[in-house]
Amino acid sequence: MDNRYKTMNDGKFDFGFAVEWMRKDLSICVAEARRNGAHLPVTALVDQFLFGSRKDGGKRWDTSSLLARLER
Repeated sequence: MDNRYKTMNDGKFDFGFAVEWMRKDLSICVAEARRNGAHLPVTALVDQFLFGSRKDGGKRWDTSSLLARLER
């Protein structure tokens, strides 16, 4: 947080692991869970938030862009 709080407060989210890559990884996780009969409701919720960030133009933003979604 010491490194990022200022940029996050300024709405700058292009410093870390990209939303589109995180969504790819989450889709792999959800697919595997389905094959195993597991339920991952929190994972699905995070994926929805990340989809919203991507839709808002944050395809290359990092996962801290979830902060912007929470402020809505």
